[in-house]
Amino acid sequence: MNQSIQQHQSNMDTELDKPDIVNTQRGIVEPPRRATQFMKKVPEITVYFWIIKLLTTAMGETTSDYLAHQLDPVIAVALGGVGLLIALILQFSVRRYVAAIYWFTVTMVAIFGTMAADVLHVGFGIPYLISTVMFMIALVVIFVAWYVSEKTLSIHSIYTRRRELFYWATVMATFALGTALGDMTATTLGLGYISSGVLFAVLFALPALAYWLLGLNEIFAFWFAYIVTRPLGASFADWFGKAQGEGGVGLGTGLVSLVLGLVIIGLVIYLSITHKDKNTPAA
Repeated sequence: MNQSIQQHQSNMDTELDKPDIVNTQRGIVEPPRRATQFMKKVPEITVYFWIIKLLTTAMGETTSDYLAHQLDPVIAVALGGVGLLIALILQFSVRRYVAAIYWFTVTMVAIFGTMAADVLHVGFGIPYLISTVMFMIALVVIFVAWYVSEKTLSIHSIYTRRRELFYWATVMATFALGTALGDMTATTLGLGYISSGVLFAVLFALPALAYWLLGLNEIFAFWFAYIVTRPLGASFADWFGKAQGEGGVGLGTGLVSLVLGLVIIGLVIYLSITHKDKNTPAA
């Protein structure tokens, strides 16, 4: 009996230690089956993923603006940093994907990422164009380091601590880049919030169409769409929250943040009950 148990454990360890499997049909690198089943720390890419992702980007924009105007900017940034640190500790402490913890972390990244981009512009006077280029370079560096280290950028392979670190570094860089990019189109280029929102909605749809119709690499399509969700959500959030004299509807950033937060909580509760974010990958 003991030999049988030891042999079973040895087989499990061997399977978990197997290298990633190349899926030639989908053009991605996949982890061993047992590693995916027991260690994956991110949700599947379903329609719920994109809906909540867009909502968190919008909430990050309005919440950051609300806190910056209601509190001293330094205190607001400090609170955002503490909230992000707590969220990351929770995310890295669990052994598998937990919807509430994962989306809490994404939300805090959205809030703090917005603050980081705003600090460069408001605090240090760096133009949005320059900060956009800076964050873009940072994102490319992270992607290169991730690929050199792991030989894949697939979200479906986030089952080790090192890949999880690369993943969250990428997420933070995309939020900062998206914030600067959205502000650049709305203010520097003079498009305004609603026009910027329409522009980014088109850009968001393009990789999906190219993936379905032209066979665009799904990893590139995913990360391109992921980056664009930030300025897309933020543009419409600003349009609803900003005063009419600033080109918005005038609902107020506090109200918009509250509504978005409640919707996000409702969707996360729904996913926690139904587990529909753990289906077969859609992208």
